[in-house]
Amino acid sequence: MQRPVNEHATKEACDLLRYLEENAGKHLITGQHTQTKPMEEVEYIRDKTGRMPKLCGFELLGYSPNINYGDASPECLREIKENKGTLDVALEWGKYPQKILTFTFHWYSPVGGRDKSFYAEHTDFDAKRILVEGAEERAAFFYDMDVIAKELERFQVAGIPILWRPFHESEGTWFWWGAKGPEVAKELYKLMFHYYVEEKKLNNLLWVWNCPLKEGYPGDEYVDVISMDVYLSEYKRTDYAGEYELLRENTTKTKVAALAEVGYLPDIDMLEHSRVPWAYFMTWSKEFIVGEKYNSTESLIKMYDSSYAVSLPG
Repeated sequence: MQRPVNEHATKEACDLLRYLEENAGKHLITGQHTQTKPMEEVEYIRDKTGRMPKLCGFELLGYSPNINYGDASPECLREIKENKGTLDVALEWGKYPQKILTFTFHWYSPVGGRDKSFYAEHTDFDAKRILVEGAEERAAFFYDMDVIAKELERFQVAGIPILWRPFHESEGTWFWWGAKGPEVAKELYKLMFHYYVEEKKLNNLLWVWNCPLKEGYPGDEYVDVISMDVYLSEYKRTDYAGEYELLRENTTKTKVAALAEVGYLPDIDMLEHSRVPWAYFMTWSKEFIVGEKYNSTESLIKMYDSSYAVSLPG
């Protein structure tokens, strides 16, 4: 049986990890990302299926301490505005023990940047400088971590565990934390782990690693859940078995695995047959679930009607 890598993990965090482990290969936990207070994606699923996802993902981008409001596009400003106050909604969601929370952080660069500065193209912030003692970038990084830690602590006080997924998609160079390569992102993750666990005593977090590259893996002592994000160029029926094998081969075979982000829903009938042991999936927000651009109403209903899928009554 897996134990959380934080030896001081709360009972709720321990119970959640055990639940994920027990379900993997026997059931698939349904999940949906949202980044606004109305949670329109969850409402859409309820309207179409009469059910709700068991896991809900929330976004922290609007909580970034260093947002350049003076040099931001209307789209950027709208996204920030929509995201304000969403952790209050997440806190309400998480108060029900049958519901699961996961957080994604599109982190505006701690120094400099313009517009959506979580994208490397919008900032000259050098993530490698965080690893240099005394560097301005390192001080700013820790300042931002302190701000976010206060938000995460609210959930610890309420007894709510969080699937915490920082520095996601470091296999790519599109975010500043991955722009210098997955090895740098790995070190940032380890730096945060030690700070949040040892200094901030955030014991309600389960640590989710999100990169399928061997050179990026931090090590089993830092990871509770391995995961990857998969956006297929076009729809096909799949249980994401190939992605599962790739992830396990390049990281570890001893941890629970998850589809942390998908554009297209996995095929639940295929999964029930193959039993690829994904613990959960999370479909991305807005048009990835609302409307039929990516996922048809038929496939959505099939997922939420399946006895293999774990969802909640609407």
